[in-house]
Amino acid sequence: MTLDGKLAALTQALDRQAELAIAVSGGVDSMTLAHVAQRHARVKSTIVHAVSPAVTAEATARVQRHAHAHGWTLRLIDAQELADPAYRSNPVDRCFYCKTNLYGHIRSLTAAPIASGTNVDDLSDYRPGLDAARRHGVLHPFVQAGIGKRDIYAIAQAHGLTDLAALPAQPCLASRIETGIAVDSDSLHFIEDAERQLASLLPDAESIRCRITAAGVVIECARLPEGEDRERVERWAAALCAGAGRRYAGLRLYRRGAAFLRSMA
Repeated sequence: MTLDGKLAALTQALDRQAELAIAVSGGVDSMTLAHVAQRHARVKSTIVHAVSPAVTAEATARVQRHAHAHGWTLRLIDAQELADPAYRSNPVDRCFYCKTNLYGHIRSLTAAPIASGTNVDDLSDYRPGLDAARRHGVLHPFVQAGIGKRDIYAIAQAHGLTDLAALPAQPCLASRIETGIAVDSDSLHFIEDAERQLASLLPDAESIRCRITAAGVVIECARLPEGEDRERVERWAAALCAGAGRRYAGLRLYRRGAAFLRSMA
């Protein structure tokens, strides 16, 4: 199917509902879904964004900026996942508890069906959040239209959403905390600050991650710095960790989902 055909299928999927509450995280998937709903569909859509220590301030600002520029009806909520002991304990299915809190709070605001930015590529991965979505009857318009990640980037580019089309995958900050290590706001703020500083230290780096592991704080990059750049990053990371009372455990190559220890299940 052509991109235009997929866009038409997506619009049709959206228009099966008279009204939708679209859960938008600030990433390319849910943001692009919100734009298509606003530009092409007849459905009355409300954009709902959860402000949380696990969501970067940059992501929240992006949602607010797009809402203001494009006339979205935006609701900011606190899903209160950190008040949930099951979420804080960071089990292998932490995402189930995160999404359960998110969708439960959205449902308390509206009776409209809830839609997510889940796409067909997500279905082949272990995604406990999809179990929470099923329990809350959440709709996945991208899945209904047979749309994957590459299609979403192409749709964003075709609609002139250049900032979204350039966004790398950016899961929530809690995904940087190794399974079994408790999630707390101090750790989430530490991770966000570390990754922001790293982006300045290594402006050309890709897939920067600050991970909290049983061994200590680990910094990951898709391409490791060399020579003086590496020494500078190592000194910075050691000083940052010392100032926060954390152990620095070194620099290594980026590994997708490295903090997720499914073997602990």
